[in-house]
Amino acid sequence: MTQNYVKPKSISLKSHPEFSEKWVQSLIADDPSILGLGDLVLRDQERIQPRAGRLDLLLQDTDTKRRYEVELQLGATDEAHIIRTIEYWDIERKRYPQYDHCAVLVAEDITSRFLNVISLFNGTVPLIAIQMRAMQVGEHITLVFSKVLDELARGLVDEDEDAEAAPTDRAFWESKAAKDTVVLADRLLEVAREFEPSLELKYNKFYIGLSKDGQPFNFVTFRPKKNNINLEIKIPESEEVDAQIENADLDTLEYSKRWGIYRLRLTKEDLLEKKDVLRELMRAAYERRAG
Repeated sequence: MTQNYVKPKSISLKSHPEFSEKWVQSLIADDPSILGLGDLVLRDQERIQPRAGRLDLLLQDTDTKRRYEVELQLGATDEAHIIRTIEYWDIERKRYPQYDHCAVLVAEDITSRFLNVISLFNGTVPLIAIQMRAMQVGEHITLVFSKVLDELARGLVDEDEDAEAAPTDRAFWESKAAKDTVVLADRLLEVAREFEPSLELKYNKFYIGLSKDGQPFNFVTFRPKKNNINLEIKIPESEEVDAQIENADLDTLEYSKRWGIYRLRLTKEDLLEKKDVLRELMRAAYERRAG
């Protein structure tokens, strides 16, 4: 079988006469998933920043609406690109505060000096560093993206975050989503009240949470859509939970490692036919929260 093996050859894009940063930018714009950051879509390319140049790529998560400000660099990381990456992130988050934002620097060589400098910001600036390697296999060129620095995980949506969340009311969500899907939040509340009768819905701008004795108590949150509702359950990812969800044939979205939540897309039928497994998952999150 060795005759089918072709040894890849590492090449430098910075010194290559044919492949440029624009070429890399176009590849990512056509298929943002190659970065390994999830199901992202392109929102803008070469986005003009007031008095600060152009942002290479603006990507967005299709479900959470989280935005990624991506700066590309061929060769090794340098101070200018570090500053530019953080500056673009800062501009975008101030212009569009309704979104969650994350800075991303993609470079061929993520130097140890860069990692040392960025470690000073990590925890304050949500920043991801991705090392990009260009490999030649026969007559073909491929890019391999490896995350070498992940953002520091923040706490879950809880009392502190809820205190800052903009409160709304039921009418807001019925207008934003639909009356029928907001009713699904009522049905899920009924399920949760089977093991904690004092729970109430708490309407916020970005989600519908829960309260207990007048205080935020978010072991689950709800995000009504036009035709369904997303249920977010705050429990650690595990094979056991994965199997529960798969066996129940629930429609799942990608697990959020950043927030530590399972995300399920539910319909009215799911709440009728799969109530038992939903109760079990919600109870596990409740016990972990109350524990």
